[in-house]
Amino acid sequence: MKTRNHHSAPKKINTRRLPHRWGADKILGMLSGVAVVFLASCSLLPAKTFETQQSEPQTQKIIEPNSVIVPPPMISSSGDPNFIVKVVQQVGPAVVRIDSSRTITSRVPDQFNNDPFFRRFFGDAAPQPRQRVERGSGSGFIINSSGQIVTNSHVVDGADRVTVTLKDGRTFDGKVLGEDPVTDVATIKIDANNLPTLSVGNSDALQPGETVIAIGNPLGLNNTVTAGIVSATGRSSSDIGASDKRVDYIQTDAAINPGNSGGPLLNTRGQVIAMNTAIIRGAQGLGFAIPINTVQKIAQELIATGKVDHPYLGVQMVTLTPENKERIKKVAGDRLNLTADDGVLLVEIVPRSPASEAGLRVGDVIKSINSQPVTKIEQVQKLVENSKIGTKLPIEVERNGQIVQLGVKPATLPVRREG
Repeated sequence: MKTRNHHSAPKKINTRRLPHRWGADKILGMLSGVAVVFLASCSLLPAKTFETQQSEPQTQKIIEPNSVIVPPPMISSSGDPNFIVKVVQQVGPAVVRIDSSRTITSRVPDQFNNDPFFRRFFGDAAPQPRQRVERGSGSGFIINSSGQIVTNSHVVDGADRVTVTLKDGRTFDGKVLGEDPVTDVATIKIDANNLPTLSVGNSDALQPGETVIAIGNPLGLNNTVTAGIVSATGRSSSDIGASDKRVDYIQTDAAINPGNSGGPLLNTRGQVIAMNTAIIRGAQGLGFAIPINTVQKIAQELIATGKVDHPYLGVQMVTLTPENKERIKKVAGDRLNLTADDGVLLVEIVPRSPASEAGLRVGDVIKSINSQPVTKIEQVQKLVENSKIGTKLPIEVERNGQIVQLGVKPATLPVRREG
């Protein structure tokens, strides 16, 4: 969201059961500024372009455990200070502009349609539905010579029409093969052949400090090139304020602006190692990209089936820290016997969700999932994401000072789209 173990039967504990939403609003109010993650329906980030293509088989370097990874130098081994120029010349033709549009129809209030009073006085002059067209643009890159392209889901979400423009000026209508708002990846197909493509690197081997290059179409300025470094790897979605996503992002200080979404982030060898996707409003030098290993995996599923199913439990949770514990105890008093000092505290259980049916309760503290200890919400997210839908996932929780073993069968994550 891989291995599943049988769980032991739940221990019977004589304790008063808390309601599904007991104190959730008060707890969340006390935890303002603290990362709270909801493993339930997702909403989309506002954006307008994205497409994904299945890449042709690429050879990736296998990194042996404990091996030392030597990042490429700031200047190529040839000593050429203009190595970025050569990378851009090499890969630029495979970067595309994506324009999308969708028609929004305004809704006429029901009283004009159903109330005889309004019909008598307004007659044919009653308000009619109005339509407006929303337009957006972003970037993408070609990963297959037969016209498969990847971009961000938010670039093409809900689009009635998608247009792809190549660097040489040719324009094609694009067909969205599939989009996954949970990872913000989408795939597009255009009717063309013998197209230039990007080679794929290994995002798992990236290290902070490596030089990277971004190419895209920010603010309508086509084929814009910026450069910087990898500022950090493994930034969780909650770290950057996108808790409805399930991605560990690469952070970069290469300039990224609206319109860069879906474009490639490249290493000094011209290999795409991530897809540019987000910035923090009002900040400078804080750009985020989806690792290419994630993009490839999602893109292949989208091309094969048109969708991606993500496991879902139906819990809202927060990392338990001494500070959070004190805040919660002030709100709950003796109604919640919170004895754990660390773990992941459940602050809401969605009714009729897999978590509810398995017996998880508000106030439970998750200690391990599938025999793997957890102390942060990010760890829970990863383990759930890597679980199998419909197969019991062993979860150990601390409840009223006692350890309880449960088995939860993850369901398919329901995705809520923009209207």
